[in-house]
Amino acid sequence: MFRLNKIYLTLAIILFFVEVYIALYVNDAIVRPYVGDLLVVILLYCCVRAFLNTPPLKTALGVLVFAYIIEFLQYLKLVKLLGLERSRLANVVIGNSFEWIDMIAYTLGAIVVIVAERCAAKIRIQKVIRNIEL
Repeated sequence: MFRLNKIYLTLAIILFFVEVYIALYVNDAIVRPYVGDLLVVILLYCCVRAFLNTPPLKTALGVLVFAYIIEFLQYLKLVKLLGLERSRLANVVIGNSFEWIDMIAYTLGAIVVIVAERCAAKIRIQKVIRNIEL
């Protein structure tokens, strides 16, 4: 089950730096709040797949459920309940404002992962078929 996948690890590192860049330097109404949420699902997926050999669909759905739980914790004002409202790290990692549209962004991130994995699988199958035909 455990194995290091350099491709997913590289993608996770790249996405992490993209997310940090967005958090530090982008202050708009679309990229920071929504593209960032979409990308975080892809980032978490890549992190899991970098170290665990898990089925793509189950992994994508697991990450999506995790994102939904974090958003629900924002609805419950978890950061405030824990007395961490002054912690910038807690506010960034857990978040402090629930929005339904975030759920859509997370869902779109999971859809991107599933579609990308299916396309990659088709390409791998086509390569195998071409090698057999040679």
